Amino acid sequence: MSNTCTENDLVTHKSGRLLWYIPGALLAIGVFWSEGRTWFWTAGLVVAGTACLVNAARCGRLHCYFTGPLYLLGATATLLRGFGIVRLPWSWILYAVLGGSVLAFVPEWVSGKYVRSKGMDHQRRSSQ
Repeated sequence: MSNTCTENDLVTHKSGRLLWYIPGALLAIGVFWSEGRTWFWTAGLVVAGTACLVNAARCGRLHCYFTGPLYLLGATATLLRGFGIVRLPWSWILYAVLGGSVLAFVPEWVSGKYVRSKGMDHQRRSSQ
């Protein structure tokens, strides 16, 4: 596998790690502060979901193809629950996000971190 995938992976950059640490902190705060949960969880999940989708596009990180949409759906569910539009227990949203995050790594454990092959990286560099 080319180093291009690893170099483009946002997780490998210190500043990129903030795209996951800050949302994780926001989720943790929301667990303990129910009055702010809607806003903290929504913001954290939108940032993490967007970062995952960008990361999937940049480097082909396999779990990001699953977690990006999952986090954005979690943000939507959080917002709908926070505004009382749906009657969904908060714990279901949290468990779905946490459980889905763990399950999203299973394909990486089986087939590797990146879905792009060497040929795709070479074609991408050639066309730039």
